[in-house]
Amino acid sequence: MSNWLRFVLAVLATWRITHLLASEDGAGDLIVRFRTTLGNSWAGKLLDCFYCLSLWIAAPAALFVSPDWLERLVSWLAISGGACLLERAFKEAVVVEAMPATNQGELNHVLRTETFSDAGHIAADSPSDRAFTSFG
Repeated sequence: MSNWLRFVLAVLATWRITHLLASEDGAGDLIVRFRTTLGNSWAGKLLDCFYCLSLWIAAPAALFVSPDWLERLVSWLAISGGACLLERAFKEAVVVEAMPATNQGELNHVLRTETFSDAGHIAADSPSDRAFTSFG
């Protein structure tokens, strides 16, 4: 098997395992229960970060790619980087939509504006509001 094919397989395997551990529930919610068990511990926080976790998953994959120690070190970082690029390329996009415009009439039922007068009483905007906001 060629080194390029080994590298591509290592990147795909690293992405798959890292995505499973960081972002999926797993069969029978096994992975999500595992992440919940780890909680806020060091390992639990590691499972929350795809990029951090990919470094750990890529380390044994580098052993598959290269026989030389220096090549393994470079392959380790390259495999993690390839997995991170795949995650960014195929991650679900976050859609931000503008709130629908409201007219002034709709705001009257949501917010009530009040100001304090010099006497310490609350001055309301309408006569009906004054009945509920005067303190005496």
